[in-house]
This record gives sequence, C-alpha cells and structure tokens, in this order.
Amino acid sequence: MQTIPFFNLSLTLIPLLIVWYYYHKWTNDKYEILISTIRMVFQLLLIGYFLILLFEKKDNFIGLLIILFMVSVSTWIALRNTQDRSIKHYSFIFISIGISGLIHLVLIVGFVLDLEEFYEPRFVIPIAGMIFANTMNALSIAIERYEKEISRDVIFEKAREIAFKACMIPQINSLLAVGLVSLPGMMTGQILSGVDPLIAVRYQIMIMTMVISSAGISTMVYFLLKKVKAEL
Repeated sequence: MQTIPFFNLSLTLIPLLIVWYYYHKWTNDKYEILISTIRMVFQLLLIGYFLILLFEKKDNFIGLLIILFMVSVSTWIALRNTQDRSIKHYSFIFISIGISGLIHLVLIVGFVLDLEEFYEPRFVIPIAGMIFANTMNALSIAIERYEKEISRDVIFEKAREIAFKACMIPQINSLLAVGLVSLPGMMTGQILSGVDPLIAVRYQIMIMTMVISSAGISTMVYFLLKKVKAEL
C-alpha cells in the first residue's frame, strides 16, 4: 500500500481548521476540537509504535490487560456525557460494554475467523477496538436520550423505548447505506491493500453485523441493570 507523506497528510487539516473556526465562533469553545485533534494524533502515533511491539510478542496476559483497558476507557468516555457519574453508574456501563464486547469478540475470533490461536494480536486488538468503540458510542446516545426523557417525567418503559431507538439509528443507517452510499473503512482498507473485493465483502459483513448487534446487546444489558436497580 502506498505510504502517505507527512506533508500530504497535513493537508487534511485545512478543512478541519475551517470547522474549528466556526465551532469556536458559534459555540464559543475554541479548545475542544484542538485538544481532541492533538490527542488523536499523539494517541495514534503511540499506538502505532506499541502495536509493532505487540504483534511481535504474543502474550496472553498483556492481551487481557489491553482489553480491560479498552473497556475501562470506553466506559469512562461514555460516562462523561451522562448526568449520573457515580461509581455504580460506571459499573453499569462497564458491565454493559464488557458483556457485549466479550460475546462478540469470542464469537468472531473463536468461531467466525476460526484462528489457530485464540489470541492473535493482529486480529484480536483491532477487532476489540472496533467492538468497544461502537458499543461506547451507542450506549452514550442511549443514556443521554434516556436521561433527557426521564427528566421530563417520562415513565421508564417509554424512555427506554425512545433511547433504544435513538441509539440504533446510526447502526441501522449504516446497514442501509453500505455498498450504496459508503464503502466502510475496513473494506476500503483491504481493497486498497490488494485484497480481493469479494473477500473484503465477507469481512465487512462480519463487521456490520457485529456493529449493530454489539450496540443492541450493550444497550439491552444496561437497561436490564437499570430495571433491576429500580425494582430493588
């Protein structure tokens, strides 16, 4: 695959600067996009070097720590957009993301891909990242919408229904648009690297079903925990 020179890569900042200017002008927040972008660059550079070392040394214990770290960080990011930031609420989100993520990770790595070794860093780490990021985003939307509905004195069942539908909108839209409007990142990357498009399609189907089901299961687990708490 062709390497992107750093100067060429920096050209992508031009439209981002335009977005930053209007975001600052309209929201009076000049730091959020800048800090997020700087963090993104440093985090990706660090993880790039880290993955090189990780792929060379297969250590199951390190792999487990990385997965726990992913769940913990995704939980914290989801929690920061909620009104209830208690330890108990953190545990609800952690359990929801963890259960959904591990179900899909085991299913894909152990059965769909049928790898010779369960912990193959080149497969496990990127797939785990996609799963946990997706569940984090879906759950963030669900919780934010649920809390708004509850603040308007909507009953639990109705608030749950509205929140569940809201968090599934991006997932369902992605299913409807794939292949017609968009070629998703994993499929595009594989095609650019020379993989047969029909093989890339199989991988993308795996990812798309994982995306919608991991989002749904994490949200279902979260609201089941909320209901159990309310009944105690």
